[in-house]
Amino acid sequence: MWCCHQNELQMLSDILGVGGGGTMRTGEEAEGLDGEASNASMISGASSPYQPTTEPVHTGSLLGGIRCDLDYLRSYLGILKVVEVVLSLLGFICIETIMLCSPCGGVYFFEFVSCSEFVVTGVLLVIFSLNLHVKVPHVNWSLTDLVNTVASTLLFFLASLVLACINHGTSAEIAAVVFGFLVTCVYGLNSFLAVRKWRRGDSCQGGTSSSEYTRARTASRGEVEARPELG
Repeated sequence: MWCCHQNELQMLSDILGVGGGGTMRTGEEAEGLDGEASNASMISGASSPYQPTTEPVHTGSLLGGIRCDLDYLRSYLGILKVVEVVLSLLGFICIETIMLCSPCGGVYFFEFVSCSEFVVTGVLLVIFSLNLHVKVPHVNWSLTDLVNTVASTLLFFLASLVLACINHGTSAEIAAVVFGFLVTCVYGLNSFLAVRKWRRGDSCQGGTSSSEYTRARTASRGEVEARPELG
């Protein structure tokens, strides 16, 4: 009896051992298959042409790379801009020192013109001297400068003429009239140079566009000649 029980226990342990070994081998085979699948997915992902690309996004700042353009400040247009700003400021200061006036229409008109042109011309001077106009290329800055100089010439001439005719003979009014006519002459010279610059810029742009059109037509004709079956 005891030997029979031992034989049965031995047979049961052998069966359990075989089953455990089979289970362990099955687990190892599963791990091997998972590793091969992960390697295959890595290889297929590396060789796939549809790879997610992350390109660096360059965000250009409007105020990046600002520098003072000394060449512009030394040019005729830059010097005229500085003189216009200074004379407009001096005329505005002179007209502001007038405490009593009757009538005051000429004084108020000259005050408005001198203050407005000081601000507008000063802003344009800052834009051109710091090369900020390069960062906003969709604006025609040559035409903008031309319109400002022509309008300033007419407005300062009218304001100075009105103040010269309607004044009380005070030193502040006389000084304002003198500065007004001086800045009118400066704006007139700047208008002449601005017109020349604007016309020169338009002619250059026209020549560039016509040359680009000619190159495009030549390239299209070359393609047609290279493929005679299209004819």
